[in-house]
Amino acid sequence: MTTLEACREVDLQEPLAPLRDWFDLPAGVIYLDGNSLGPLPKATAARVAEVVQKEWGQGLIRSWNDAGWIDLPQRLGDQFAPWIGAKAGEVVFTDTTSVNLYKVLSAALRLSCEEFSDPAPRTKVVSERSNFPTDLYIAESLCKQHGLELVLVEPEELPACLTPDVAVLLLSHVNYRTGHMHNMAQVTQDAHAQGILTIWDLCHAAGAVPVDLNGSNADYAIGCSYKYMNGGPGAPAFVWVNARHTDKFWQPLSGWFGHAEQFAFTSDYQPAPGIRRYMCGTQPMIAMSALQCGLDVYTEAEQYGGMVALRRKSVALTDLFIQLVEDRCAGYGLGLATPRDIFARGSQVCLTRDEGAGVDGQGSGAYAIMQALIARGVIGDFRKGDGGNGPHKDILRFGFTPLYTRFEDVWNAVEHLRQVLESGEWQ
Repeated sequence: MTTLEACREVDLQEPLAPLRDWFDLPAGVIYLDGNSLGPLPKATAARVAEVVQKEWGQGLIRSWNDAGWIDLPQRLGDQFAPWIGAKAGEVVFTDTTSVNLYKVLSAALRLSCEEFSDPAPRTKVVSERSNFPTDLYIAESLCKQHGLELVLVEPEELPACLTPDVAVLLLSHVNYRTGHMHNMAQVTQDAHAQGILTIWDLCHAAGAVPVDLNGSNADYAIGCSYKYMNGGPGAPAFVWVNARHTDKFWQPLSGWFGHAEQFAFTSDYQPAPGIRRYMCGTQPMIAMSALQCGLDVYTEAEQYGGMVALRRKSVALTDLFIQLVEDRCAGYGLGLATPRDIFARGSQVCLTRDEGAGVDGQGSGAYAIMQALIARGVIGDFRKGDGGNGPHKDILRFGFTPLYTRFEDVWNAVEHLRQVLESGEWQ
């Protein structure tokens, strides 16, 4: 697929091609930022209008029962559960990623301190230095509350840091900066060998790469739905808990939707059984309904091969992008931050640029290059590095969502990148 014509021919034969028609994609745009915000499913606008005008406007409060609002968070969880290796009743969509992380990290720390601290106390939470910042902020906050140490390490340092004084290992399955994907089963096994509980952030993995939470014997997982799941900006996040831990959860945010008898209106809190106890306050039904349209695309994708087909196409798209960049953009200071190994690569490709390659020899110029691409209609994103004083460089980040991204899009995106670099228009 080194020519545009060859890419177009492959697109015509691609089994997942019909799924592109489920999205409202702007003309003249090559969208490679679905790992930040997924595009609009065509069904969403009409569904939201129906919720507002009919279910809210006409049904009023009756819609909590008549329209099924009351259990929609659990039904959406059951609908998406197979895509992350979970069972019915183990996943619920609710709140935000940050709030859900606060809940499960609180639960994990309490469980670790109560059941796994013998013979010595566990005093540390371990995470990657380049983990998504909100995860680190929540972890920092809880460590301060509990008098624990938050230990941040580089990926290669992880094995040596899994020691008996660690309570929780908090990792993103796919790193947002580099696209590096952990071997969830192996890392979880290594952590459990030291009595460490694991929390997996699936924000940059769920819906894009194979995830098997139960098969990996993970403990907790959280993730957002506005990236690969196309739930819309600020769409409800999800939380999964291994069945062995579910009913051991002490809810730090004990709201009425997580109460055992929600409408009994008792003055004391009694947690609901199962995953519902991970809910807190009243759920946002308009946002939940919009999210359903994004999840319906995945239900449709099952007839086209499901995750096996999605992953096959994801690997092919990212392989092609890497090959074309290296063939057509050589000599412009670009480097590859994403692993070549497909078993260690998410559904994104991250490029670096040499420091000193910017205007007047200052910086990398990566931000300006991305802005030039966006001006041409090729939408990726930029992530700032540490200014050349550490291991993290500026990143040009491109996400490849196999639901709607074509091989033609990949070829054209690289051609735009070549022209931007060759002409110097980014300056």
